[in-house]
Amino acid sequence: MLRGGKIKVLAAVVTILVVLLVALAALLAHFVMNGKRPTLEEAWEWQSARYDTSFYNDLEKTDYLVEGYDGYQLHVQLLANPSSTDRYVILTHGNTDNHIGSLKYVPMYMDLGYNCIVYDMRGHGEDEPAFTTYGILEGKDLVELVKDTRERYPGLGRLGLHGESLGASTTIEALAYGPEVDFAVSDCAFADVESVLGQRLKTAHAPGFLVPLADLGIRVLYGYSIYDMRPIEALDKNTVPILFIQGDADATVPPQSARDLYDRAKGVRELHYVAGADHAESILKAPEEYREVVAAFVSKGDTPQ
Repeated sequence: MLRGGKIKVLAAVVTILVVLLVALAALLAHFVMNGKRPTLEEAWEWQSARYDTSFYNDLEKTDYLVEGYDGYQLHVQLLANPSSTDRYVILTHGNTDNHIGSLKYVPMYMDLGYNCIVYDMRGHGEDEPAFTTYGILEGKDLVELVKDTRERYPGLGRLGLHGESLGASTTIEALAYGPEVDFAVSDCAFADVESVLGQRLKTAHAPGFLVPLADLGIRVLYGYSIYDMRPIEALDKNTVPILFIQGDADATVPPQSARDLYDRAKGVRELHYVAGADHAESILKAPEEYREVVAAFVSKGDTPQ
């Protein structure tokens, strides 16, 4: 009886541990694939506290919907350059943000003679709720936005892409499909999701086994895998000139990611580190340096208007 009682107790303990691990896997999966996303108003307040957003109110704006991958509707906004121009750049924001987060780059591109297209990535801003796939579906959405831009503005001259964080990784993912663009700027992109999660766990002094546990939850609940979220693999056949920018004090995405992406890329490419800049803060930490680097890169192959 005593032996049987011990077995029952052990079975109960194992069952409880399994239930706890399953619950933890589900919790981690939800955290990785979703996250708290601010409203447009909250994003505006956050951004305005960090830089001057007053220019936005005076710009001519056009709002419209674009059908992304698999029919998903993206909320898009054209910010027209006060000077007549046939140049356009599509700006892609970071994870849990929305198109308001892209505004910090608008004055720079306006000065360079570009109209700016900002939009909400799937599941963000005004779009319908959806989980994040870290560039897998978002990259396909961006490809559709590029196609729409060329059809919507038939007199278009140059067209570029500029992404921040997840938006940068999404930009890189889009390059795998050969979009018709003239350049791409990747600001603090991650090479793969695994390394980002690993760094976060290390910073939090949490055990590394949580990464495969989160992956298990993501596979079961969302049908994707952390180990498939690798934008770096999209660069193998890329021919679009690409500029990688990275803060060397980035505590979210390992600064080495930019070097790894640069080394993997083919064709025309440049790598620039901004000293002392944390994640997605390079343009705020060194605005003049940032503008000079981007302007020099974008101007290559350009022709005066």
